Amino acid sequence: MMMPLRKQLLLNSKSCSSFQAIASYMRRSRPFSTTTDGDDSAIDAGSSIRKPVSLWPGMYHSPVTNALWEARSNIFDKPGVEGIGVEQSELVARTPAQSRTSILYKFSSDFKLREQYRNPWNGIRIGKLLEDLDALAGTIAYKHCCNEDGTTRPLLLVTASVDKMVLKKPIRVDIDLNIVGAVVWVGNSSMEIQLQVTQSMDMDDSNVALEANFTFVARHSKTGKSAPVNQIKPETEKEKLLWETAHKRNKMRRNRRGQHKIDAAAGDKDKDASRLNALLAEGRVFCDLPALADRDSILIRDTCLRNSFICQPQQRNIHGRIFGGFLMRRAFELAFSTTYAFAGVAPHFLEVDHVDFVRPVDVGNFLRLKSCVLYTELENPAEPLINVEVVAHVTQPELRSSEVSNKFYFTFSVHPEAVKDGVRIRNVVPDTEEEALRVIERMDAENSQIAAS
Repeated sequence: MMMPLRKQLLLNSKSCSSFQAIASYMRRSRPFSTTTDGDDSAIDAGSSIRKPVSLWPGMYHSPVTNALWEARSNIFDKPGVEGIGVEQSELVARTPAQSRTSILYKFSSDFKLREQYRNPWNGIRIGKLLEDLDALAGTIAYKHCCNEDGTTRPLLLVTASVDKMVLKKPIRVDIDLNIVGAVVWVGNSSMEIQLQVTQSMDMDDSNVALEANFTFVARHSKTGKSAPVNQIKPETEKEKLLWETAHKRNKMRRNRRGQHKIDAAAGDKDKDASRLNALLAEGRVFCDLPALADRDSILIRDTCLRNSFICQPQQRNIHGRIFGGFLMRRAFELAFSTTYAFAGVAPHFLEVDHVDFVRPVDVGNFLRLKSCVLYTELENPAEPLINVEVVAHVTQPELRSSEVSNKFYFTFSVHPEAVKDGVRIRNVVPDTEEEALRVIERMDAENSQIAAS
């Protein structure tokens, strides 16, 4: 016999009273967790105590992001602008150490936490990790813009872009994992947050499994115009070096955007005519003489997968818009599925290319994700590379409109054991000019990044 709902709520409220007392103490004593190397004050990813639902901007379903909401929750307890804090009278210079925050995943001892992040092959769910990286970067951005008492000016802080992320070492789901990050560079209204993922308490660069650089921009909550943010004051030699590196990255990003506009205006299609024809030659065989087509090749259109969903309130940030990390996770999971179906064996993740968040996504938007294997690189038979494109469209049926919100580019491979067992990765070819141009654009982008590095 089922217990009445009212009685269930009463029992739950009694059992949670001690936890609420702990949460209240945590909010008074440590609104954010600041760590330096060797410090033990990292946020425990499995120990978050949830605030009342009425005070949460969105029940973001991840143990780590629950902990981050708890760390941010002091903002909601302060007087001033609803949900955001009081106006800051003047900008101040803050050190990277003041925004440094870490998250500790106790995978070795916390079974429930480990189950949240375990994939079907007993590896880590990279998509959830990408989601958490964005959430942590957002927390660090807010922390940098806060007053000393924990309140912040009425700013909208949004993810503008994410630099290319390369998996340097395999990440296991049975070993404790740590993510630490801080603001490393600040412009007028933008800031770069660097995050490092390690599975060792030693923060030596050789132990970094994944490094991510997020750029956040500040907008005034009422006018929507660019808003200045606290400047940064690097102190140690390492912090100064990180500032210089981030400053160069920012200049390169601006130069790339400018060059892209010049190339678009010049119309480089004529220069790529020969490459275009070479790419389309095999695709024409598939269309005109399918019986004679190469059995080791496949058309791009035959690798496509799609999914669609309505963006729900549970996926929103404190500004009511959808988390960039949620979009990255959904895009990654679709890209993984696309690669799995294409290769016939579970792939392993290598990297995600630079991501620009072109258009914000709001609660209630109809989001359509389209993925395809754009091209493969088969020069090294032991480690074939599979490049997957995911395009996110924000569709509004009432207005009969559809706009691109994001484009994601992931690179996967298959394990050498699978290749030894006879798994063969096919060549992927375009059969339309539009597809061929997308392939050329991505190849050129990859080559320019390799040259710049």
